[in-house]
Amino acid sequence: MVILYAENYINDIEGEKLEDMCEAFLKKGAKKILIDFSGTDLINSIGVSILIGLIEKVRDCKAVVFFSGLKKVNYDIIDLVGITRHIQVFNSEDEALKEFEPIGMKVGMSVGDYDSADPSLEKFDVLVATSERADSLLRHRTNWLQRLTVVVADEVHLINDADRGPTLEVTLAKLRQVNPQAQVLALSATIKNSAELARWLEAEHITSEWRPVPLKQGVYHGGLVHFADGAVQEVRAGEDDLSGLVTDVMASGGQALIFVNTRRSAEALARSVARGVRAALSEKDLERLRECAERLIRGQDESTSMGARLGKCIEAGVAFHHAGLTNDQRGLVEKEFKKTRIKCIVATPTLAAGINLPARRVVVRDLNRFDVNLGLTPIPVLEIKQMCGRAGRPRYDPYGEAILFAKDEDDVDELIEDYFRSEPEAIESKLGSEPALRMHVLANIATGHVATEEELFAFFNRTFFAFQGDVYAIRGKVLDVLALLEREDFITRKDANLRATFFGKRTSDLYIDPLSAVKMRNALRESREDPFYHLWAACSTPDMPKLYLRRGDYAWVEQKIAQEELTFPVEDYDFFLAEVKTASLLDDWMGERTEDETTKKFGIGPGDIRRMTDQAEWLLHSMGELGRIFNKKKVRALTRLTTRVQYGVKEELLELVSLRGVGRVRARALVQAGYRTLRDLQKADANALARIPVIGQAVAKRIKEQLGEQVDTREMEGQAALGDFG
Repeated sequence: MVILYAENYINDIEGEKLEDMCEAFLKKGAKKILIDFSGTDLINSIGVSILIGLIEKVRDCKAVVFFSGLKKVNYDIIDLVGITRHIQVFNSEDEALKEFEPIGMKVGMSVGDYDSADPSLEKFDVLVATSERADSLLRHRTNWLQRLTVVVADEVHLINDADRGPTLEVTLAKLRQVNPQAQVLALSATIKNSAELARWLEAEHITSEWRPVPLKQGVYHGGLVHFADGAVQEVRAGEDDLSGLVTDVMASGGQALIFVNTRRSAEALARSVARGVRAALSEKDLERLRECAERLIRGQDESTSMGARLGKCIEAGVAFHHAGLTNDQRGLVEKEFKKTRIKCIVATPTLAAGINLPARRVVVRDLNRFDVNLGLTPIPVLEIKQMCGRAGRPRYDPYGEAILFAKDEDDVDELIEDYFRSEPEAIESKLGSEPALRMHVLANIATGHVATEEELFAFFNRTFFAFQGDVYAIRGKVLDVLALLEREDFITRKDANLRATFFGKRTSDLYIDPLSAVKMRNALRESREDPFYHLWAACSTPDMPKLYLRRGDYAWVEQKIAQEELTFPVEDYDFFLAEVKTASLLDDWMGERTEDETTKKFGIGPGDIRRMTDQAEWLLHSMGELGRIFNKKKVRALTRLTTRVQYGVKEELLELVSLRGVGRVRARALVQAGYRTLRDLQKADANALARIPVIGQAVAKRIKEQLGEQVDTREMEGQAALGDFG
């Protein structure tokens, strides 16, 4: 496909050049041309005659031209000239991908659902997936992966990440082994030892200094930005230094991203910057922001103080962004920032990891962060460069500015030298950690990818870990893991032959750490049936993130331990307390404690609740699946417990939340109105349901239709309820 950027053709004469360029490419045999109008009103200035000429040329060549980034006002002209068959228009990347389907290309996305091979994925020409999902497809022996022609590993420097790196590394190694004909394309903007990585992948090493937007790098102190090239720029004063950096870039039509090291700092700084930003905005801008804030508040499943705080900031043109927000909240912030309505985002470094959200000016305020083991430590150069890489919006900004924040004038030169003139750290394999090896050794055996110890060693000798280090060192680590897997009945070993047991195969398919499976098996064999015990068992696994105790938590957590009779010997009491606190979060959630109460009690955000409950749901599902091996009597109760955690409901609401569009808030409202079962809802009048707060006409209609009754909307009363708007 040929891509042309319309911003290079800004008047009628150059618009004709655009037509000529299209004609030249068509004569060379191009069948697909994309013209990107992002940031322009070009379609209005080109004139209808040029469009008609373009259409005639496309018709003659049996080609297709795609238009991207057009503003809504432009569509009238497109309709006027009758562009229906040969010119196609789309607004977003998702729409653009779907537009390829009529011409024979199908693009799909697959994330999560690790216990499924999903045969429908085979139909796609392009599949976008996380490395974890790709690894799970390999574990389910998905044959079509052997027919891939290209494997693209974006952000390949994530091999350096302790959590996700081993899976990316093993997935690349395995794909190259099962499909040696596939071309591997590994991409990254911040790798010091990229040549070493290329040698491991047996790939051609290609480097480029090209950047779509020129980047200026500097350090701010005392009202001045000292750039690495020696230039010095004065910044217009604001209420404080950071407010000045934001309002200064706004004055030239830009936006700002500020990185800080904690969630609390992100929220506090967003509130502080908001005062200056609000004063620089027009009344029309502020009205749009108020509407955006109202959408945010209405879109919450349940009202939370964090949502209210975020809404207040958005009203002033500023937002904070961190992992405590829900996916919907983060999505709204990102969308409104891309539309340039939100002028500044204050974020934790998670925003720099893979999210495409550039701004003209990026400010990194905090260069250190707290490490549990080491205290306050410098953030690696690689991560700082990832943040700085967000500076400059392609086709919107003439340049990008990456600015570090110096607390002392003496630090200016040192920061320029350490972060701008130095290379990032070399990436290193993290596959040598025992948890990573446990999972990937078992997966190789369970899938039949290897059948002997020597085949297993040969596979790991193909990893980046072995490429970087001593192959004999990894051999010793693998032997230790094999001994553990044999001892816990995941595998059998005979004459160096390796075979997975049914327990081992199921553990691998469920995509959980073998040590998690051991803890689940032990809990399943216990005679206890109380729900909290099984919540704690899931939270005691290495796959479950923990909520560590704050000063005021010890008393109530220890009271919970006594109340639930968890009086058995433990290896690490502090760790045990964290497991119980985490299980208490799940217990409170399915006891229908409100989101706001939960976030305040546990010191977390609404997004944390979602992530913790999502992970717990998967672990409880896995425990139920293992229950089919070790204790079938517990399977039904674990299935119900899984659903309760998923929806955050008491036992009595399980039947109602089985309906699409009915979550815990609506289910509780139905029960309070006297509708406790699906049978009650079948008998109910649609108008009566619609009058229940948080239900409304649309939800009432969907409920009745799911129960087999067609409802004529025209016959329903015209009165709208709160549920129609949320």
